[in-house]
Amino acid sequence: MNSITRSIKQHGATKVIPKTKLALAVALALSFPAQVLAAEVELPRIDVVGEGGEAIAKLPGSVAIITQEELALTQPLSTQDALKSVPGIVVREEEGYGFIPNIGMRGLNPNRSQKLLVLEDGVPVAPGLFLANESYYSPRIERMQSIEVLKGAAGLRYGPTTIGGVINYQTKDPEQGAKVTAKAGSHGYRLIGLDAGGTAPSGEALGGISLVKAEGDGFRHNAFDMTDLMVKGGMALGDNQWVGVKFTHYDNDINTSYVGLRPNEFRDDPTKNPAPNDYFLTDRNSFDINHEWQINDAVKLNTLLYWSQLTRDYWRREVQARSADGTTFVPCDGSAYCMNGNNRTFEMMGLDSRLHINYDGFGIKNEAEIGIRLHSDKLNNQKVRSKTDPNARSGDLTEDDTQKAQGIAFYGQNRFILNERVAVTPGLRIETYDQSRKNELTGLSGESSNTEVMPGIGATWQLAPQTQLFAGAFKGFSPAMVATAISGAGVDQQLDAERSNNFEIGVRGTAQRLSYEATAFHMDFSNQIIPQSESGGVGATVTNAGATLNQGLEGAIGYDLGAGWGVDANATWVPTAKFNSTKIVGGIDRNGNRLPYAPELTANLAVSYATGGLRTSLGAYHVSSQFVDPENTVAQSADGRRGEIPAYTTLDLNVRYAIDKQLSVFGTVRNLTDKKYIASRNPDGIFPGVERNVEVGASYKF
Repeated sequence: MNSITRSIKQHGATKVIPKTKLALAVALALSFPAQVLAAEVELPRIDVVGEGGEAIAKLPGSVAIITQEELALTQPLSTQDALKSVPGIVVREEEGYGFIPNIGMRGLNPNRSQKLLVLEDGVPVAPGLFLANESYYSPRIERMQSIEVLKGAAGLRYGPTTIGGVINYQTKDPEQGAKVTAKAGSHGYRLIGLDAGGTAPSGEALGGISLVKAEGDGFRHNAFDMTDLMVKGGMALGDNQWVGVKFTHYDNDINTSYVGLRPNEFRDDPTKNPAPNDYFLTDRNSFDINHEWQINDAVKLNTLLYWSQLTRDYWRREVQARSADGTTFVPCDGSAYCMNGNNRTFEMMGLDSRLHINYDGFGIKNEAEIGIRLHSDKLNNQKVRSKTDPNARSGDLTEDDTQKAQGIAFYGQNRFILNERVAVTPGLRIETYDQSRKNELTGLSGESSNTEVMPGIGATWQLAPQTQLFAGAFKGFSPAMVATAISGAGVDQQLDAERSNNFEIGVRGTAQRLSYEATAFHMDFSNQIIPQSESGGVGATVTNAGATLNQGLEGAIGYDLGAGWGVDANATWVPTAKFNSTKIVGGIDRNGNRLPYAPELTANLAVSYATGGLRTSLGAYHVSSQFVDPENTVAQSADGRRGEIPAYTTLDLNVRYAIDKQLSVFGTVRNLTDKKYIASRNPDGIFPGVERNVEVGASYKF
C-alpha cells in the first residue's frame, strides 16, 4: 500500500489523510453533493488567517472572516460591497459597482485602497507595490469563497503598506460537476456565471473554471460590460508535494468619469451621467503557481510564483469650467485639446517563499516562519490627446514615461508558546527597494533607493476557554510612489516614505450563543502622505502631510437568539483622526484638523432568520459625517467639490431559499428606503450613493 498522504486544513488544525481514504472520498463524491468533495480536496495557497478557531487564536491581532455562506446570502455586488460589513472598514463609492475600489481602514483615507495591502490567494492585487499601490482593479466577488481581514503586527509577514491591515480574497477551489448562476436587476443589470470542475480518477488532481459575464446600464447611466475568467487546478507531486496553478483574465469597459455631479444636478437628477464621453477601460491577465512541500512532520515549505499585467486606459474630456449647474467641457473644434487618454500598462512579478518550522527550544514549543520575497514592478505611462474627437482613442502623444521598481524582502517570526495559555510572537521584516523613472520624450531619468526595517511583536493570552486577550505593536511602512518620489525631470524629490508606530489591544471569544471581539487601536504616523493623484480630489498635492494620529475602538458581536433567529452587530469609533503637527501647505496650518474621509462612527446591524432551506437577513449600515479636504470645509462649494458629507444610514434586505440540493433562488433589495445621500465628493464633484435597487437570481448544480 502506498504511503502518499495529503495535508489539508480542517478547523484550524492540520489533518493527514492517507491516499486510500482520499481516493475513496473522491470516488464517493461522484454520487454525493459537490461540496463534500470541496471539503476533502484543497489546493495549496497562502492564507492570511487560516481556517478554524485554532488558526485565529494564534494571531495577535484583530481578525474578521466573511464566509462562503454569508456571501451566498447577501449576494454583494463586489468585494468592496462585501467588506462594508467588516468592523474598521469604510468604503467610498464611485461608479456604484465597486469596479474601482476605494477601501479605507480605521480612519485612513480610502482613496484607491492605498492605505492597506490587498491580496488574492496571497498575491498582491494592486498593479505595483512600489510604483502605484492604487487599486484600478478589484477581483470579482463571484469567484470568491471567503474574504480574510487581518490587522496588527501579524500583517508584516505579507508586505509593505500593511499599516491599515491586510485583506486576502480567497478564490473557490474547483468542484466536481457544474453550476450555473443567473442574475437580473435594476438598471438593466444582468449576469450569467458558470462554475465547472472535475477530478482525476486517482483523486490526486483536480481542475476547473469560473466564468462570469455581466453588463448593465449603470446606476448613473454609466454602462459597463465585464468579463471575468478564472482557470484553476492542481495535483500531487510524489509523496509529500502539491502544486496549484491559477490563470485569470478580466476586462471591463465602464462609462464612468472622475467628474461628479454639481449641487443643482444632484438635487434635480442624481442619476445623471455628467461626462458621457468618459470611459475607464481595464484589461488584466494574471498567472500564479503555488507549491507546497511537507518536508517532514515539523517542516513545511510554501513557494508562490506570480505574474500579472494590467492595462488601464482612462479616456476623459477636458474640463473647461465648473458651476453649481454643471460641468462645461472644452469643445472639440480643433482649437485646443479636448480629450485625454491617460493610459497605463503595469507588469508585476514576484517570488514569495516561506519556511514553517515547529520545534522545541528554550525549554518550550516554538512555531517559526522565515521567508524571502523578490518583487518587480514596471509601468509604461502615456498621455494621448485629441483636439477634434470627443470619442477619440488616439491622438498626439504628449507624455510618455517608464517607471520601474525592484524590491527584496526578508522576514521572520517566532511564536514562543510559553505555556498552554500564553504565546509571544516577535517578528521582523526588512524591505529594500530601488525605484527609477525615465521620461521617454526628453530622455531625462532618475533613481531612488530605500531600505526599511519593520519590527513587530504580538502576544495572546487565553484567559479562559472562551476568552482570549491579544495585543501587538509594530512599525508600519508604505513606500512613496515613483510618480511622486521622482519628478518628471528625473529629480529625487526626497519624499519620505509613510511610517507609523501602531499599537492595538483586544479581547475575543465565545460564550454559549455569544461571540465577540473588541479592539482598541493607536496609529501614530511620523509622516502620512496625503493623496497626490487627481483621484484624491481637490487640494491634492505632492507633499508629506507630517505627523498624524488615528486612534479608536472597534467591536463586533453575534448572538444566536434561538428558533432560527440571530443578530450581528459591529461598530468602529474613531474619535481621533487628525493632523498632529504644524504643516503649512498653501499658507494653511492644518494642525488639529480631522483627516479627510475619516468618519467618526461606522456601524452595522443585521437581524437574520433561518428555517429549513430559507435564509434571510435585514441589515443596516451607518456612516457618520465626513470632511473631504484637509481644511475641514463645512459649507458646500459652488462646484460641489468641497463641503462636509452628511451622515447616512441604508438598509439592505436579503433572501435565499434552497429548493433542493441542486436549485437555489435568491433576491436582494439594497437601500430599501431609497435614501438619497452623498457617498463622495472626490475625485471631482458629488458622487451619489446608489438608490434603491433590486436583484433576483438562481443557481443550479448539475
